[in-house]
Amino acid sequence: MKVCDLVEAYIAYRRSLGEKYQSPAVILRSFARYIGEDKECMSIDEKICTAFLYSPNNTVSASWFLRYSSLKWMFEWAIVRGYMQEVVLPKEKPKALEHVKPYIYSAEELKRIFELALSYQKNKSKTPPRCVQAILKLTYVLGLRISETISLQLKDLNLCEKYLVIRESKFYKSRMVPFNDQVVLLLNDFLGWRKAQGWPSDNETFVFLDKNMDRLSIDVVRNAFERIREMAGIKRTDGSRYQPRLHDLRHAFAVHRLTEWYRSGKDVNRLLNSLSTYLGHDHISNTSVYLSMTDDLLSEANDLFNAYRNGKVET
Repeated sequence: MKVCDLVEAYIAYRRSLGEKYQSPAVILRSFARYIGEDKECMSIDEKICTAFLYSPNNTVSASWFLRYSSLKWMFEWAIVRGYMQEVVLPKEKPKALEHVKPYIYSAEELKRIFELALSYQKNKSKTPPRCVQAILKLTYVLGLRISETISLQLKDLNLCEKYLVIRESKFYKSRMVPFNDQVVLLLNDFLGWRKAQGWPSDNETFVFLDKNMDRLSIDVVRNAFERIREMAGIKRTDGSRYQPRLHDLRHAFAVHRLTEWYRSGKDVNRLLNSLSTYLGHDHISNTSVYLSMTDDLLSEANDLFNAYRNGKVET
């Protein structure tokens, strides 16, 4: 069996189980192109697999481990079916990368990011700055995953009843995300600009498009964000190898919301489950990690605890 046939057969198998299997599919198809799609499965060896794992810069990145696991599962599946004889991957893995600590943007940093989103481009591009700005704002104010923001279609927006629909996002869940009047103004402003561009307005159309009428990709938005962040002078000072990321907008939303609840004396433990549902987490433990994410949040929690202990807050 040829590598290209193995990859497609395995992807079809995983999807037959009800999985979306998108990111691993991209990795496996990339692997097939890297080693040659017509290469016979039995001729795949550890040397070429190792070269793929470390490509293109011969360094260990987060993608190294994603590639390794994707190949390992496919090879094991192929062995059971007689397409391969062994798992031809390195016996020893490199040291795991440090855990990426979320960066919580301040209100001032967010303001700079949103303002620079309109002027970060040095040359004309097919990516409209107004789209980039609206994507970044919506991702933050609603705590969305970037994949959720760029996947929005016009039919998903209900400005009259103030909610939008996230369809089959992570964990294959759909959910409704309510919003306030400020978000209505944000969306109305962008949709008015969008209409003035003469863009398609049927319900199935994606909200955020480039000038070719194609949906903006995550990579395009991520690259734009990196340029904006650098122009804004936002960087880590804690020695971490990772700079603030686009996904940290979502983390900032969660921490800012929790901090606001603490400061207003809300019962955060009771509201945590609501926040977990709002964010689309599969378990509340994924949300509770935010409780200890910043010194400000820990300080607010400690102040509220002391107020309860001293009888200054009614339960």
